[in-house]
Amino acid sequence: MILKIKLHNLCAELLGDRLKVIQTTISNLQNSLLSETKSSAGDKHETGRAMLQLEREKTGQQLAEIQNLQKLLGKIDPTLVHEKAAIGSVVYTTDKNYYISISVGEIVVDDQKFYAISGVTPIAKLLIGKSKGDKIQFRSTTFVITDIY
Repeated sequence: MILKIKLHNLCAELLGDRLKVIQTTISNLQNSLLSETKSSAGDKHETGRAMLQLEREKTGQQLAEIQNLQKLLGKIDPTLVHEKAAIGSVVYTTDKNYYISISVGEIVVDDQKFYAISGVTPIAKLLIGKSKGDKIQFRSTTFVITDIY
């Protein structure tokens, strides 16, 4: 169970890092927009402002996405132990190990490699509801669930 808490906290930390980067980018874009001064080349100025505005909108969408992921992660109780794979489960297989939570990719905890995946990914959809000992066929790979927490 301590492992699951470590995985959960690492996912939260990775999201926090992404959030800081996005907030810095938004701040820099905002400063760039405010410091843009009207030049004699009016069209060039307007194009520059439009490009900055588009970047700010894109970054705003990324911010909203990270905030949604933080909410999703916040709903997961890492102290729960699951009999069957579910959102919040750590799933060991003969192929790879998974933490079904949010998609942050490969993470290493206590010298073990895990893939933090969202419950809507194809592999998670196959794992959810399965039990220890169940055989899974994913693409060209067949593997067995060896443990679930």
